[in-house]
Amino acid sequence: MPRISDSADVAAGATIGEGTQVWHLAQVREDAVLGRGCVIGRGAYIGTGVHMGDHCKVQNYALVYEPARLGDGVFIGPAAVLTNDHSPRAVNPDGSLKSTEDWDPVGVTIDEGAAIGARSVCVAPVHIGAWASVAAGAVVTHDVPAFALVAGVPARRIGWVGRAGVRLEPVSGEPDLLRCPRTGALYRTDTPDHLEEVDPA
Repeated sequence: MPRISDSADVAAGATIGEGTQVWHLAQVREDAVLGRGCVIGRGAYIGTGVHMGDHCKVQNYALVYEPARLGDGVFIGPAAVLTNDHSPRAVNPDGSLKSTEDWDPVGVTIDEGAAIGARSVCVAPVHIGAWASVAAGAVVTHDVPAFALVAGVPARRIGWVGRAGVRLEPVSGEPDLLRCPRTGALYRTDTPDHLEEVDPA
């Protein structure tokens, strides 16, 4: 059974997976689909129709706007924002208030195991690759490769991380090989913007 706080606002049409926890003052909108074993922190917002895999964590006051798609095991840090409007306006050119019919939402896609740091912003439409890490406070305006570590405004790749989230280290005498100092897993860079697992360990 899901565990939903009395003060959370979960729409009747939302699907909440087995063992998922939705904490105080969080809001989950209509047609959102949350997988098994997720944690939605205090004051977080999950937009209409957002799809989230199993074992995701959305920390306090993070905003995940539709039509975001999150793979299994994605981490969204406190107060992070996934946007959904590439050209935001409150009004139309004639001054009338925009309605939901006056724009086409675009979403952020985040693959398995990736982590989005606290107070970072992912500007839709961007694609964050599997196991990538976005540093706290970064503003992501371009796609992020799998296993990349990005930081800054705008975010740029500053290194690589493995599945454990730890920055990879070079292997002596092997210019294309990197090793995770926590797990010992090996990774290979075949181009400047692509990393692949050699030995997941």
